[in-house]
Amino acid sequence: MAEAVLIDLFSLQMNSQNNGIQKLLCSTLERIEKCFSASAPFVYIMCSQTPRSERISEQDSLLKVISGFQILKKGIEVVCMTSTAAALYTIKQKLDEKDLSIIKIILPVQRKALMEVFIDHLFTAVYQFQFEDFGVDCEGNNLQQIAEPQSDIQTLPAHEVELIRSEIQTYLESLPDLKGKLTILKSSLIPGHIFLHGFTTRTGGISYIPTLSSFNLFSSSKRRDPKAVVKENLRRLANAAGFDPETFHRVKVNHASDVWIMGKPQPDSYDGIVTNQKDVTIAAPGADCIPVLFADPIKKACGAAHSGWQGTLLGVAMATVNAMITEYGCNVKDILVVLGPSVGPCCFTLSRESAKEFYSLDPKCVRQFESPTPYIDIRRATRILLETGGILPQNIQDDSVTDHSQSLTFCTACHPDTFYSHVRDGTNFGTQIGFISIRD
Repeated sequence: MAEAVLIDLFSLQMNSQNNGIQKLLCSTLERIEKCFSASAPFVYIMCSQTPRSERISEQDSLLKVISGFQILKKGIEVVCMTSTAAALYTIKQKLDEKDLSIIKIILPVQRKALMEVFIDHLFTAVYQFQFEDFGVDCEGNNLQQIAEPQSDIQTLPAHEVELIRSEIQTYLESLPDLKGKLTILKSSLIPGHIFLHGFTTRTGGISYIPTLSSFNLFSSSKRRDPKAVVKENLRRLANAAGFDPETFHRVKVNHASDVWIMGKPQPDSYDGIVTNQKDVTIAAPGADCIPVLFADPIKKACGAAHSGWQGTLLGVAMATVNAMITEYGCNVKDILVVLGPSVGPCCFTLSRESAKEFYSLDPKCVRQFESPTPYIDIRRATRILLETGGILPQNIQDDSVTDHSQSLTFCTACHPDTFYSHVRDGTNFGTQIGFISIRD
């Protein structure tokens, strides 16, 4: 059973067909009230925004119709916006505030294909949508069409899909930054005249869901932030940092030690990526796992790796270093490594069985080893493995640096206003990244 119903009046000319639309809305609300007599859903009426004087008159006519439905009255909202993208995104925010995910859309049949494209860009698989045209009752029986004649259109031509994408992009670009200005953390170890790099925080984006707000840079079928929002956040980052978002590549995480050497066939999943190309930006995500950046200023090559506790033990950091050595002739003593924001030993625990491997690496990587869930220092483990592999100690920047003002390896779980954290926020967590590219 739907938790919310969206009535799409956006394409109807309300200023010239008020009587017809009032009848259409009245019959639609009657059907909803009948179908949902046991548990009234939230109802959102979506319509096009017109000049102010006309809008007041139109909304008054809609409110007059709504006032007659006592069961639904408390859960009905009218959303008038200048574009379908703006209206749908506003309704999405209202759905997310109430944690609703099962939605029925009642609309003119011609709008279904268009609406499906909007939904594909503005929603994720978390939401379930059911479609019904204005001429079907809750038992599926045909009713007289009040809105528009039937059409056999099933899919939109490519140019119309592109127009929808453009409308969505234009609207999202108009939204203000949330939670403050966009902030990029930079390492003093990586030479800025050779490499463009940084680590993102959670400020300055448009993601509004509390655990994703506001600069989330990863979209998942299990979370509520759609690809279009993440794409807009990435566009803002690219503008601020100075790279091309069209040549941006992020690792495809599998919590292992596979490395993609850019220019060779791309694996289905990998946790490290290396390149010596100047026209690309590479990145690794993190939301407790360590985003690790690598730079060789002599050979002008770079890398990025996602190092969670499993990837740390499997050696993803040194696998990335070894790829740079093998592919680009880098000297291990020239490679600089920066560990980005990640969960600290103050907040990260594992089962005692998993902790044993870290203890074997160095007992100092584990605290309270005798407890059922010891605390783990994946940063220290990463440094040990890098130094063992030949990286010079002074060429590693992490939380062990003497000058703490130079450290970028903040604990993500301890800084809720600055970073995302899976440990702290649970499954609907946001993602920050570390990124690097070679300057021309």
